[in-house]
Amino acid sequence: MKALVLEQAGKIAIQERQFDETLGDNDVQIKIHSVGICGSDVHYYQHGRIGPFVVNAPMVLGHEAAGVVLAVGKNVRHVKTGDRVCMEPGIPDMNSAQTRAGIYNLDPAVRFWATPPIHGCLRETVIHPGAFTFRLPDNVGFAEGAMVEPLAIGMHAATKAGIKPGDIALVIGAGPIGVVTALAALAGGCSDVIICDLYDEKLQVAASYDGLHAVNNQSGALAETVARLTSGNGVDIVFECSGAKPAIAGIAAHIAPGGTAVLVGMPVDAAPLDIVAAQAKEVTFKTIFRYANMYPRTLRLLSSGKLRVQPLISQTYKFADSVAAFERAASGRPSDIKIMLEME
Repeated sequence: MKALVLEQAGKIAIQERQFDETLGDNDVQIKIHSVGICGSDVHYYQHGRIGPFVVNAPMVLGHEAAGVVLAVGKNVRHVKTGDRVCMEPGIPDMNSAQTRAGIYNLDPAVRFWATPPIHGCLRETVIHPGAFTFRLPDNVGFAEGAMVEPLAIGMHAATKAGIKPGDIALVIGAGPIGVVTALAALAGGCSDVIICDLYDEKLQVAASYDGLHAVNNQSGALAETVARLTSGNGVDIVFECSGAKPAIAGIAAHIAPGGTAVLVGMPVDAAPLDIVAAQAKEVTFKTIFRYANMYPRTLRLLSSGKLRVQPLISQTYKFADSVAAFERAASGRPSDIKIMLEME
């Protein structure tokens, strides 16, 4: 089948590939329709590695996907041939201590699409465990289905934050994960969410949503906006989604005493933190890594209309133009949020 293969850093190509896969009793075979390009895909494309995960052999990219069921194993009951589905890309060891505890995203043996040496889903078909394959509601399209993966990160962050109805949050970073985290925070009960970034083009997308207050960090208006919306008390929750060292260092600046900070973005290496400033406010710190048990609730919110992701899709490319799509994604246009690929 045709697949988009990362041959080495800076070199990708559509190739004919064979995969050693068979449909098991608990598996589903899916014809891929839509795949979103993630920042991790771009990072592997540009650098050939992310931390300890190194591309030592050609690897198929892609992990944000939706498609159509072609076949199901004999034990699969919740989806059938012809169903439109999205797939959770991490496959844990079902017998690990973490999986048994319900935190399967932390299983050290998890096999995650497009994380070396595991091939991703930018290919014509995949075989995937039925337990991590979810039927799309009738009113949720393929592109929205592919967006469930990044949305699940925002949902996990909002859940970890323990949002109370009427909370006010600050999201630092208006990239794809920052915006979906802001939307998840609104869906989770926040009355208002401030989102800040250095690029007006990204903030314009965020500003199109009711309840999101987009502020350019360099304008000097962030402190004023926080003060105005919180009566000077500070925000209840800060979601740090940029991974930028200065943002992490000053994470306590706009938070209310007793507030919560959720670390979502990942810095390239160790980042400083003003511990005394955090201690003076007794800030509670929480971290997330990917997500667990978020796909069903994310799909329900998409179907209800309480999550809208179409404004985040900047451009859609056909699979034949995948190389051009990755070149655009790697160029880092400030106005781009999510680049989508269609296999058909």
